[in-house]
Amino acid sequence: MLLVSFITTTSIPSIVCLAIPAKVLDIKGDVATVDFGGIKREVDISLTDAVVGQYVIVHTGFAIQVLDEEEAQETLAFFDQILGENVA
Repeated sequence: MLLVSFITTTSIPSIVCLAIPAKVLDIKGDVATVDFGGIKREVDISLTDAVVGQYVIVHTGFAIQVLDEEEAQETLAFFDQILGENVA
């Protein structure tokens, strides 16, 4: 699942926001350490019921949805294809 939103305002014609899948590595309270293809970051998971090992969609530092692994891998493969890099 690739989440893309377009926002139109009078001052800025459009802004594209991407929500990226990441694998949950560790959880402490409402903060999880997640892996974005080798880059580890801390994100707030209070909006989900994520557990270690699952994939989540992250947007602006918040996990907003839990994904199954197949869907996450498909999305990461899509990013890999369009960016020409290994992000999976």
